[in-house]
Amino acid sequence: MTRSAQLQDFEWRLEAAGFDLIAAIVRAFPVDWGSAFGGALFKALGPLTGVHRTALRNLRIAFPDWDEAQLRRTARAQWENVGRVLIEFFLMDRIISDPKRIEVVGRERLEAILASGRPAVFVSGHFANWEVMAAASRLVGIEGVLAYRGANNPYIDAKMRESRRRYGINLFAPKGAKGGREVMAALSRGISVGILNDQKYYEGLRAPFFGLEVATQHAPVRFAMRFGAHLQPGWVERTKGARFRVVVAEPIELPASGGTAADVEAGVRRINEFIEARARARPHEYWWVHRRFPDAVYAKFAAQGL
Repeated sequence: MTRSAQLQDFEWRLEAAGFDLIAAIVRAFPVDWGSAFGGALFKALGPLTGVHRTALRNLRIAFPDWDEAQLRRTARAQWENVGRVLIEFFLMDRIISDPKRIEVVGRERLEAILASGRPAVFVSGHFANWEVMAAASRLVGIEGVLAYRGANNPYIDAKMRESRRRYGINLFAPKGAKGGREVMAALSRGISVGILNDQKYYEGLRAPFFGLEVATQHAPVRFAMRFGAHLQPGWVERTKGARFRVVVAEPIELPASGGTAADVEAGVRRINEFIEARARARPHEYWWVHRRFPDAVYAKFAAQGL
């Protein structure tokens, strides 16, 4: 191992130790206390970070008719949700195991998927605490693969996997070429897949999202058509503190066998429409800190001093 590699490994181990310390502190307190603390902390500190500018820019794109006061109120409110989500990650096993904390609307659709014998491609976005959505299918016995973007730090990534195992998410497929192969292997065995489809994507189809054409991940539609899987959207709402409502929406209908490029494009557009509609409905619970839109749009804001 070279000196630079040794230094990187030391930094990773130091970060992992910090991760363990935070986890130990958070888990020493009740769920509601931890969630509220995270929300209050990030609501105060988030607006002081450089990422706050990204959140404001995204809100300006999404809601061009809003005045500055409303933009800033919403940006600050979404920081509270960010803080709650980050702290709740360490407490998710307790949240999932408490039936009073999660209400499932449309549970019959999950039960129908289970009864059909066909897998599902679950699609959602970063709404409220999306980890709750990832675990909800386990409540009715649906086995699934969670496609996620792994942490750069391999020690922290392993700890995050272990944390998810505590609340029933045992299979993982890191995003990328290898993850795509793992997802297809799972679907071929009848195992469902969960994908958050609102992150930055540099390839694939361009589809409307808040009035702009954005490169959008098309794999969920292709996977569903190839393996005859249900394309099932859903979202999470925060009802109060660390309590949630999981909504299983109407499925997105696809051609019964195969499909054309136009069918894929139509499916991608439906997914973007779904995510946009939910972000508009509860903007304070959406994850506006992603740079989802084209770089040129952010450069234009920068040139305007925004």
